[in-house]
Amino acid sequence: MARNTRMSGAKKALILLTAIVVVLGGVIGLSAAKLGGESTPKLALDLSGGTEMILSPKATNGGGDISKDQLDQAVDIIRQRVDGTGVSEAEVSTQSGRNVVVSMPGVPSQETRDLIQASAQMSFRSVLAQSDGKPVPQESRTDYAKMPKPSGEPKDGSDSAWITPELQKQYELRDCAAHPGKDDELDPHKAVVACSDDGQQKYMLGPVELNGSDISDASYSQVDSGNGVSTGQWGVNISFNDHAKKVFKTVTERLYGFYGKNQNDPKASFAIMLDGSVLQAPRSQAVISDGKAQITGNFTEDDAKGLSEQLKYGALPISFHIESEQQISATLGTDQLKMGIIAGIIGLLLVCIYSLFQYRLLGFVTIASLLVAGVVTYEAITLLGWAVNYRLSLAGVAGLIVAIGQTADSFIVYFERIRDGLRDGRSVPSAIDHGWLRARRTIWASKGVNLLAAVVLYFVAVGNVRGFAFTLGLTAIADLMVIFWFTHPMMVLLSRTRFFGEGHRHSGLDAKALGYVPLYRGAGRLRDPEDAPKASRRRRGAESEEAVRPMTIAERRRAEALKAQGDSVDRKTTTDDATGENPEGSDHA
Repeated sequence: MARNTRMSGAKKALILLTAIVVVLGGVIGLSAAKLGGESTPKLALDLSGGTEMILSPKATNGGGDISKDQLDQAVDIIRQRVDGTGVSEAEVSTQSGRNVVVSMPGVPSQETRDLIQASAQMSFRSVLAQSDGKPVPQESRTDYAKMPKPSGEPKDGSDSAWITPELQKQYELRDCAAHPGKDDELDPHKAVVACSDDGQQKYMLGPVELNGSDISDASYSQVDSGNGVSTGQWGVNISFNDHAKKVFKTVTERLYGFYGKNQNDPKASFAIMLDGSVLQAPRSQAVISDGKAQITGNFTEDDAKGLSEQLKYGALPISFHIESEQQISATLGTDQLKMGIIAGIIGLLLVCIYSLFQYRLLGFVTIASLLVAGVVTYEAITLLGWAVNYRLSLAGVAGLIVAIGQTADSFIVYFERIRDGLRDGRSVPSAIDHGWLRARRTIWASKGVNLLAAVVLYFVAVGNVRGFAFTLGLTAIADLMVIFWFTHPMMVLLSRTRFFGEGHRHSGLDAKALGYVPLYRGAGRLRDPEDAPKASRRRRGAESEEAVRPMTIAERRRAEALKAQGDSVDRKTTTDDATGENPEGSDHA
C-alpha cells in the first residue's frame, strides 16, 4: 500500500511539473504571436545596445541656476522611475555637471519617455472662479477700467482679494482649447489662471497651499462608491505627511463652509494641478483630518498607474526636455554573450562528465534534471521580459553559470544520502526513501541561504549587480521545483525497475561496489571484516568510534543462536573435565 502511494505521488509530481512547463511554453507562444511579446529573453544594454537620451534641465520656477544637489536628486528620482517599470538594467548618470544621460536597452516607448522627463509638479490651489474653456464674448466682458481694485491683503487662498483687474482680464480672454496650458512657470505665491488638462474648463486659482513634496505615498486603485461598491473607474490615492495633514484639514474646513452655504459655489472646490494644468477640482464635501485623499477622473488603469508612480517616486526639482536621442551599440556586445554561453556549456559538460564518472548511469538523472531546470529558467526569464521588462545582462548570465554548480550540489547531496543507505544494508527503494528524508532538510537549508543572499543583494545593490542577484534567486527557486517534482519522483520510479532496483553494477546503486558485505554468509559463518573491500575497510576504520550499523532481525537471531550453541559446548567440556569422563572413550594412551 505504501509502495503504491509513493508511486502515485511520484507520477503526480511529474505530471504537475510537465503541466507547468507546457503552460509556460504556451504563454510564451501566445504572447509572441498575439500580444507583442518575444519568444527569447530580452537582453540588457551591455549585450544588445539601446537608446541614449540626453536630458536638458530647466528649473521649474522659471529661473535660477541648477544646483548639483537638484541634479543629483533628479538622477535618483529618474532611476527609481525607470526601475519601477521593471528590471530593465538602465543606466542614469550626469554629464558635465549639467545634463542627465539615460541609457536604456532597446527602444523606449513614448510612455517611458514621458515618465522620464515629466517633472510631476503637483500643487493644490483653492478655486476662485470656474467656467468653460472658451473666451468670454465681447459683450459679456467686465469693464476692467471700472473694476474696483482689492483693498487689503488676502486672508487665505479663497479670499476674493486675489482677483485683480489684470487677473480678471486674463481669465476672461483665455482660450483653453487653443492654449490648454501645461505651464510649469506659474508663480506659486500668486493667483493664476489655468485650464483643465482636456481644455474644456478654465479656472481662476489662489496661491499654492500644498504641493507634491507634501505627499508621503501614492497608489492607484478602483474607485468605490459610498456604499463600498466598485464603480469601475480608476483613481489615484495620495497620503500627505504629518505637516501637510494639518494644512489639508484647515483647507477642507474652509471649503466645506462654502459647500454648506451653496453646493454649486466654485469656492467649495480644491484644484489638483499637475505641471500647470488642472486634473480635477473636486468639491470638499467633508472635513478630511487623516490627510488621505483620492484623485478621480477619466483615468484608465495605465493613466492612474503612471501618475501614482510619478508622485510616489517624488516630484523632480527641475523639469527636462530631451535634447538628443541616439541609438548606441552594445558596450560588451554579442561576442561577450557568446563567450558567456560557451563558459556555461563547458561548465555543464564538466558537471555531466563528473556525474557519469561518479554515479554511472544514475548520472543521467542529474543531466536530465539540469536540462529541466534550464528549460524552466529559460521560460521564466522570457516571460519576465514580456511581463515586467526584465532584461538579461552579462551579470545575469554569470548568475546562471554559477547556478549550474549550485543545482548540481542538490543532486549530489541526495545521491550520497541514498548511497549511505545502501552501505548500511538497505534495499534500493528503502535507501531512496530514507535518503530523501535526510537530504531534503539539507537542500531546504541550502536553498534558503541562497535565496536570502539573493534577496539582500538585490535590494541593497544597484545596476548590473541586481541582475546577478535576480538570476541567482530565480535559479534557486527553479532548483527546488526540479528536485522536488522531477529528481526525487524519477528516482522513486527507477527504483521499481529491475536495472536500478536490484542495484546493477553499472547503475550506480550497486551495494557491493559501495562497500557493503552481508553480515550473514551462510553455514553458520559470520563475515570477516577482512572480507570487505579495501575502500570499505578504510571507511569503517575511520568510523570505528562512531555508531555501529544496527543488525537486522535475522542477523541478530542467528548471532544469538551461535552464541548459545557456543556456550553449551563450553559448559559440556567443563563438566567432562570435572568428572574425569572421556567422551571419546575410556582408553588412555
